Amino acid sequence: MPITIYGIKNCDTMKKARAFLDKRGVDYAFHDYKTAGIERAKLEGWAKKAGWETLLNRAGTTFKKLPDKDKDKDGVTEKKAIALMLAQPSMIKRPVLELGHGKLLVGFKPEIYAASVLARR
Repeated sequence: MPITIYGIKNCDTMKKARAFLDKRGVDYAFHDYKTAGIERAKLEGWAKKAGWETLLNRAGTTFKKLPDKDKDKDGVTEKKAIALMLAQPSMIKRPVLELGHGKLLVGFKPEIYAASVLARR
């Protein structure tokens, strides 16, 4: 199964994740969801696997610029979070790495990538 990494080209965390994969000769496809968008079904599938709370990038400037009523912890539901991420893909935590066979990693931690990605070989 091919590996696909989803994110935004100029994101520092994405650069680290891609450098990790490149340095180890891991073959992968890159999907820039800022330019290519993201399908609702894909995002909903990720939310089921990883949890929408994990996917929503609350630390980013796009989320922080939302009106208080839209980012209040009690006011954000799964439906609202998915709508926000579809409208502004930069609100999706990066990277999202699909390893195939239903395996999904959200965010970049070198030790988790090493255990999950390199174990596939």
